[in-house]
Amino acid sequence: MTLDKVLMPVPEDHPNVFDREWPLRVADIDRNGRLRLDAAARHIQDIGQDQLRESGFEAIHPLWIVRRTMIDMIKPIEFPDMLRLRRWCSATSTRWCEKRVRIDGRKGGLIESEAFWININPDTFMPSRISDDFLDGLRRTTDVDRLRWKAYLKGGTREDATHVNEYPVRVADIDLFDHVNNSVYWSAVEEYLFTAPELLSAPLRITIEHEAPVALGDKLEIIAHLHPASTTDRFEAGLVDRPVHTLTYAVGDKTKAIASIFARARPGSDIT
Repeated sequence: MTLDKVLMPVPEDHPNVFDREWPLRVADIDRNGRLRLDAAARHIQDIGQDQLRESGFEAIHPLWIVRRTMIDMIKPIEFPDMLRLRRWCSATSTRWCEKRVRIDGRKGGLIESEAFWININPDTFMPSRISDDFLDGLRRTTDVDRLRWKAYLKGGTREDATHVNEYPVRVADIDLFDHVNNSVYWSAVEEYLFTAPELLSAPLRITIEHEAPVALGDKLEIIAHLHPASTTDRFEAGLVDRPVHTLTYAVGDKTKAIASIFARARPGSDIT
C-alpha cells in the first residue's frame, strides 16, 4: 500500500456500509461554489461520529485520532447539491483501522477518501485495543486484519522551499484533544490551491500525514515545495511522470504534518 494506492471500491448494497445524506451548506463552499477540502474533512469526521453513535459504540470508543487522510477529488461537488456519504472499513488491526468514505453529489461530483484512525483511551489518551464486538463489525467489509502504520511522506526543509508562509493558529482551530483539529490542515491546502488554480483542472489526490500535534500559541509555518516530474520517483516509482507538490507543517525545526498534492490519471488518458 503506497501513496498512489488504489482505494477499495464501495461494497454495493452491503449491510455494513453506513449510508447517509445531507445538504451541501453555504459554509462548506468556496467562492465558486465548490465543496472545499476542509469542509469535506469535517464531513468525513461527522459521518464517523454518526456511525459510532448509531451503531451503539460511541460510549465504548468515543475518541479517535486520524494519522493520515487521503482524499481523491475526482470531480468537484458544487453548490447547490445533496451529499450522499458512505462509510466502511477497508483494513483493520487491534488498535486502529482504515475507513473509506465516498461522497457523491447528485449532479455527478465525487470525492473518495481513506483515513487511518487510531482508537484512543479516554482516560490515558493513548492508543487502546478495539473491543471484540467492534472489530467483528469492521471485519465484515475487509479481509485485511493486520494493518500496520507506514509513513508515505517526509517533511521538507526551508532552505530549498518554493515559499514559506506563517499560518496563524486560532482559538477556533483547537479541538477536544487541545490541539489543532485535522480539518484545519486542509484549509492550508485550500490556501495553496488558490495560488495554483491550474491544479484544479484535473482530478487530484491529496494526502495529509500527521506526525505531532499543533497547539494554541505555536508559530506554525507552511513550507511549500514543487517536485518536478522525473524527480518524483522519490515518492513512488509510479509518480515519476507527474509533478508532486508538498506542504510541510512546521513549528520551529519540528515537522508536525506533511501534505502531498498530485494529479490523478484519468482512465485511458495522459496525465497533465
